[in-house]
Amino acid sequence: MSDARADEVRTVVRDHYASVARGASVGCAPSCCGGSATSDAAALGYSDDERAVAPEGADLGLGCGNPNAIAALRSGETVLDLGAGGGFDAFVAARRVGPTGRVIGVDMTPDMVARARGNARKVNAPNVEFRLGEIEHLPVADDSIDAILSNCVINLSPDKPAVFREAFRVLRAGGRLAISDVVATAPIPAELQQQAAALAGCVSGAAPIEDVRSMLEAAGFTGITVAIHPRSAEIVGSWLPGADQFVASATIEARKPGGDGPCCQPGCCA
Repeated sequence: MSDARADEVRTVVRDHYASVARGASVGCAPSCCGGSATSDAAALGYSDDERAVAPEGADLGLGCGNPNAIAALRSGETVLDLGAGGGFDAFVAARRVGPTGRVIGVDMTPDMVARARGNARKVNAPNVEFRLGEIEHLPVADDSIDAILSNCVINLSPDKPAVFREAFRVLRAGGRLAISDVVATAPIPAELQQQAAALAGCVSGAAPIEDVRSMLEAAGFTGITVAIHPRSAEIVGSWLPGADQFVASATIEARKPGGDGPCCQPGCCA
């Protein structure tokens, strides 16, 4: 993808999600997503306790799964949330890592960062912070993160290999990825690939499963698993009728070699 096209993609995504942050739009794409954030969160696998942890206004109904469910977060860990939005997953993670842990959310949309910071003030969450930045160029130090979460965001990036390289850079040895995202399961119709709504709606930017695996391997990750969400057709179909024929909601896990933490699969740690 050319630099000009990449900038165009980022502008489309930033403008749409800025509108969502201000309350001028609802859901993942114009006219695509419906339903309340509460019902969506339940369908995505969030428990009542998890939904209650975040302040009102943090859950904007933008996810396609629950990355916290696969992250196995532990007390005292440092967690990074890519594309944090209103902060919903960050607040859920903060409860799991406790007061000795830390959660950093990164988002490229100033309106979203402002909203997330406001939400943090509502619940007095001193172990949660939100930073402005692109996930392809993370404002995070090398080897400083134990676990990375992301919820339906990486598909929006025009440079997914850069996202995974940055994730690898900031993770400590033995650190892990726990991602909910959209992957392509069949060729995406050409007419959708150029639609701004389909791009912002997490449809046209989805990469094929094998491409996701290849990008993670090229970045250095091991123990890679990609599993389709059991309610994928319901989730994706609610955004854009028929989209479940070529994209799916999936959980993606991987690990940076090294460290002494538990491996997600036999042989994943070096």
